[in-house]
Amino acid sequence: MNRIIATAVVVFSSAVVLVLEVSVTRLVAPYAGDTLETYTAAIGVALAAIALGAKAGGDAADRRRAEPLLALLLVLGGGTTMLARPVVLLLGPALGGAGPFTALLLVALGISVPVALLSAVTPVVVKTQLADLEHSGSVIGRFSAWGTVGALAGTFLTGYVLIAMLPVSMVLLVSGGAMIAFGVLFAVRGGLPRDPRPALSVIGVCLLGGALLLRVDSPCDAETAYYCARVESDPDRPSGRLLLLDDLRHGYVDLADPLHLEFAYTQWFGAAVESQLAAGPVESLHVGGGAYTVPRWLAATRPGSTGLVLEVDPAVTAMARAELGLRTGPDLEVVSGDARTSIADAPSDSRDLVVGDAFGGLSVPWHLTTREFAAQVRRVLRAEGLYVVNVIDRGPRDFLAAETATLGAVFAHVAVAGARDGFESPVGGNHVLVASDAPLDTDALDAALSAAEQPGALADDALLDAWRTEGVVLTDDHAPVDQLITPYLG
Repeated sequence: MNRIIATAVVVFSSAVVLVLEVSVTRLVAPYAGDTLETYTAAIGVALAAIALGAKAGGDAADRRRAEPLLALLLVLGGGTTMLARPVVLLLGPALGGAGPFTALLLVALGISVPVALLSAVTPVVVKTQLADLEHSGSVIGRFSAWGTVGALAGTFLTGYVLIAMLPVSMVLLVSGGAMIAFGVLFAVRGGLPRDPRPALSVIGVCLLGGALLLRVDSPCDAETAYYCARVESDPDRPSGRLLLLDDLRHGYVDLADPLHLEFAYTQWFGAAVESQLAAGPVESLHVGGGAYTVPRWLAATRPGSTGLVLEVDPAVTAMARAELGLRTGPDLEVVSGDARTSIADAPSDSRDLVVGDAFGGLSVPWHLTTREFAAQVRRVLRAEGLYVVNVIDRGPRDFLAAETATLGAVFAHVAVAGARDGFESPVGGNHVLVASDAPLDTDALDAALSAAEQPGALADDALLDAWRTEGVVLTDDHAPVDQLITPYLG
């Protein structure tokens, strides 16, 4: 086999393996969340399939002619690459709700076969290039290096370019189609088989993959660089709109009434603001935009207020402008980018209120939970300023305890609000942490929480003290957020 062709097929097949590994996290996120477990499943399944494919490909290379074998591996690899998305979309609703196991199952069902098939390509190609044992080391090393180059190209192109520019369906269609084209090349070079039935079966897999890839509907209105995003109308409230990001009900706005706060935790945000901050305009900073519910509410309840929103995904902001009534201008500025880096540009002592409402799946992104990030929030706040942050936890509330301890290590005063049915319900849900260097008026806060449409309550002193003393202080060096939320992994 020509060395240039051999190198090209190794580079491109290795690249598609990593396209699959990166892309599958976006496919699985609507059913399992965009969590550490999802990324772990993608890496683990891909590595296992690579090992299996390399072993099987090496064994097959010793028994079969290279060109027909490569044709089979590449065409089937391309066809099953196109099947990855429909497999996940069709099985995802049935397998959802099992946390990390949902991610593991969907990733395995979606990409293990194409990754194994394409990983079998390199040992077959290497076999064709081994002319003698004296140079076998350099040949194997060279193709191992080219395979790594392809894997790097697939990783960076997918993560930095393809997912941002194209829907996942198109990324997989192009990748699968390229592999099929390579396979056809080797089929022609190696001679068509006498028995057409195996070839027809392979062609059938490719046609099925392409047809399903284009016809199976995505649950997303938009596949952004970060989320599967969609907006749904509220059947009980004609002007109500619900924003869903991946598997999470992320935000709600009433297009006709900015004072309406649908979710309990946003009502508790409102209770904290009304009971702790003096009347009049508020200068706020928002970590996470989503549906932009709280900035709209502040503008309506505190005329003259100004806000700065740090939203990682510009596509979510565009969707909020198009469908959720977002209007930006001098009073409300949006900065696109990760809040951890963006907040460094915010002036010190410049805000009365910081609102934390950023999520990846059920968890706050870990780097927005640490003592170092809380110190940045404290720097931005004025002396009487208030930090309110939304946290989802369940079971023993290990993450809630950790975040309470973390904020307690930075701020002088911390309170925790939650549902009135207790903080020990195994089902869990949203909690709002309230932190400030100024003393909190807990009586006024408790009264405001009780008066909310969905009443909340404050954790009592004994529970709060237990969390502050027993919770793990999260740092940039150690912040196992996903594991703290998932008790059976702790």
